[in-house]
Amino acid sequence: MNDLWEDPHERPEPVAVPYNSVSVYALRGVIDSFFLREGTDYGDRTFSHEQKVAQVVRQLERGEAQILFDPLDSSVTIVAVQPGRKRGQE
Repeated sequence: MNDLWEDPHERPEPVAVPYNSVSVYALRGVIDSFFLREGTDYGDRTFSHEQKVAQVVRQLERGEAQILFDPLDSSVTIVAVQPGRKRGQE
């Protein structure tokens, strides 16, 4: 926890960013950064980087994943959306 926020309720919450509100190049950069930072495990199957990118794009399109911007550290990540939740519901 950042010491600047004595009350956790004062900490800025991450903001959902619609995938279709960013350029194709920015979206690709976010996805590439996500793979490099997080790593992925697909079990026994091997997927090319392009296949992984396509899978994430499909998940974003279906609302199964979303892009989050954290204003506290100006970072961007991709997270899975919990089943039963719609985009934008927190």
